Amino acid sequence: MIYYFATTLAIPFEEGVRRTKAALQEEGFGVLSEIDVAATLKQKIGVEFRPYRILGACNPALAYQALQQEDKIGTMLPCNLVVQEQAPGSVEIAAIDPVASMQAVENPALGAVAATVRSKLAAVVKRLEAGNQDRP
Repeated sequence: MIYYFATTLAIPFEEGVRRTKAALQEEGFGVLSEIDVAATLKQKIGVEFRPYRILGACNPALAYQALQQEDKIGTMLPCNLVVQEQAPGSVEIAAIDPVASMQAVENPALGAVAATVRSKLAAVVKRLEAGNQDRP
């Protein structure tokens, strides 16, 4: 089973991060956390790694609905998106598929919430793809 949605854009890394945050905001998500994986790996174990950022995104209303259905669902929140440089000027953005990740939770009431989150995250990826097509 595929557990994520992804697209690759012909833009610089930081532009990919900026556009991803903007697309999330347009779908009602805020970024609660931002992890610079490359900087963390360099600092903690002294290795070089490509630009790689994990964005922890949350739609408060949908998170609230999910928490009402399953109080331990917070272990799976926020929804993570990855922005990573594939090559200079090429960035992949990948978002978790919440329906796939929540299959382990045996609570059918979460299905509708997960499906809504899935459609919004898929819309974020489509919005990024569409924005990339508008570029020269």
